Amino acid sequence: MDIEDSISRFVADTTFDDLPGEVVHEAGRRVIDSIGVALASRSSPPAKAARKLMPLYPGRAPLIGGGSASPDMASFYNTLLIRYLDFNDTYLSKEPLHPSDMIGALLAVGSMKGCSSRDLLLAIAVGYEVGTRLCDSASLRSKGYDHVNYLEIATAAALSKMLHFSREKIVNAISMTIVPNVALRESRVGDLSMWKGGAAANASRNAAFSALATESGFTAPARPISGQLAFRNIICPDLDPASFARLGKPRAILRTYVKKYPVEYHAQSAVDISLSLNSTLGRGRIDSVRIETYEAGKSILADGEKWHPRNRETADHSLPFIVAAALSGGDFWLDSYDRIGESALMGLMSRTEVAEREDFTSRYPSTLPTRIVVRTASGELSEEMEVPKGHWKNPLTDEELEAKFMRLTGRRKLLVALRDIDGLKVSRIVKLTEQR
Repeated sequence: MDIEDSISRFVADTTFDDLPGEVVHEAGRRVIDSIGVALASRSSPPAKAARKLMPLYPGRAPLIGGGSASPDMASFYNTLLIRYLDFNDTYLSKEPLHPSDMIGALLAVGSMKGCSSRDLLLAIAVGYEVGTRLCDSASLRSKGYDHVNYLEIATAAALSKMLHFSREKIVNAISMTIVPNVALRESRVGDLSMWKGGAAANASRNAAFSALATESGFTAPARPISGQLAFRNIICPDLDPASFARLGKPRAILRTYVKKYPVEYHAQSAVDISLSLNSTLGRGRIDSVRIETYEAGKSILADGEKWHPRNRETADHSLPFIVAAALSGGDFWLDSYDRIGESALMGLMSRTEVAEREDFTSRYPSTLPTRIVVRTASGELSEEMEVPKGHWKNPLTDEELEAKFMRLTGRRKLLVALRDIDGLKVSRIVKLTEQR
């Protein structure tokens, strides 16, 4: 069976009753986490730039934080807010993914279509299953393509579930999303731009347009993944159809990770270690820092431009910056990025090295081993961590996730409302995010 056929059968056949209680609960947690992160990024430069476009895209789809736009533009904006701070959830496998990026489109389209919270939670569970299965099957990064290609397919699948599409329409929505919109990895190398978050936002916009166009009767190629000149044969030949034939009841969301700190996930352990070391270092000068990590941690977070970050997008992907800021500051939060370019911080970064350890690489992605060695005039301190807090093997508790939400937003009433969204319309969920 072709991959698109396996995906469409899974999406069409899965019902809310197939979801274990823990999956429903986790999907609700991801709504809370995504909205908290989104609200905290409304004043960011990319969000302000996107809002200038809104008059060109009038419509009825509500925006997180207030306002409305066309459903495709609302999907773009909502996802941009969720993604910009690099603080939403993550999945690491052969290919990484930020699966909650799809929630921006689900909130936009679900609001317009009168969908319920159960429609939303089911769509999230289904979309996470498809997205993570793609990541488990093959790498895009190694071929020069961006992970948001998988996000497009997963979001189209999730929207198709939300809109109760037939199997034929599910394939059509996936096709219209991926065939014209293959994204390149250039978004994530070198000195990063606003498009680091915009790529996911655009993937959500593409999926929203494709789902609504499918609903209207617009047709697309019938074999978008397995066809002669389609995604598998041209972009990713190592996608394995057999792995998609085994799609079962959705549980993959339980193997994804929530972020404790606003940094790329490969740096989560490094922050925890750095803060722990800071508590024992005192105020003495740090002579040198050695960060030992696995291949992905070094290649993504320590290439050339990451040693001289000039903007937030680059700094939150800079292992030297993140460790230096945490070691010297004793905390790591959104305001840590105000230190970009600080002379003392740059000096510490210049005394830092990042090394790949083959034994660490061999354990990735089952664990994310990181070790930091700090040398001072008084001696050497070191600490190692296998999995950071927030990893599915070391998850954030409900209380810890809600503390993150409150630190991001300060909105207790909204948190209380989002704790129990059963029975709410999606439009009401988004409406609750408006500032009061």
